[in-house]
Amino acid sequence: MKIVGIIPARMGSSRFPGKPLAPICGKPMIEHVYKRSAMSKTLDELYVATCDSEIYDTVIKFGGKAIMTSDCHERCTDRIAEAVDNIEADIIVNIQGDEPLILPEMIDQALNPLIEDETILCSNLMAEISNDKDFEDPNEVKVVVDLDNFALYFSREAIPSKKKGAENVIGLKQVCIIPFRRDFLFKYTKLSPTPLEIIESVDMLRAIEHGYKVKMIKTQYETYSVDNMEDLNKVETLMKTDELFKEYS
Repeated sequence: MKIVGIIPARMGSSRFPGKPLAPICGKPMIEHVYKRSAMSKTLDELYVATCDSEIYDTVIKFGGKAIMTSDCHERCTDRIAEAVDNIEADIIVNIQGDEPLILPEMIDQALNPLIEDETILCSNLMAEISNDKDFEDPNEVKVVVDLDNFALYFSREAIPSKKKGAENVIGLKQVCIIPFRRDFLFKYTKLSPTPLEIIESVDMLRAIEHGYKVKMIKTQYETYSVDNMEDLNKVETLMKTDELFKEYS
């Protein structure tokens, strides 16, 4: 079984233009994501997929592999599908480029269900939300799951609701490491966009609305996505004492 990781990245982020090249402790964010992901025990190959020459050149300069793609893609999954069109692989892992504190163990966790069960087409990590601010933050995608940890719904709103007085409501957030079986990735990109996917701006809802299951795996590891300068400053502070950073700094 061959497993390939793809990190989609582009300069034109609406919330944080140029984000992949934002410096963190002297290295661009995309370098942190790439070098930490490359430490995964289950990935056979790793690439950055981008439509921007600045990102491509940066990745090549620090010794990574990159693939140029079209600049017309609205969804990262479409960019990934183009990138792997001529790459042989059984499983493709979508690794988001805005989580510079990613741990290689998280990639291995996300892949386990597909390695162990051939009926699972797609999986995703989830983590407990530790505070009310993140629970209410629309930049944090929340998820609710069934008793077998398959996703029921994703939302940028606070779900499940705390408004009926339930005690000890545990919120779960999506952690964007998403393995696909190769055939399902291409099938997914050909599915028509769905109403809830568009409303919530969450890609995984397209699969659910078309009747496919998304397996969720709870991770105990903490990670932080970068959506603005406040996030960037927080991650840089954490990176200074990060043990994994010392291995590639």
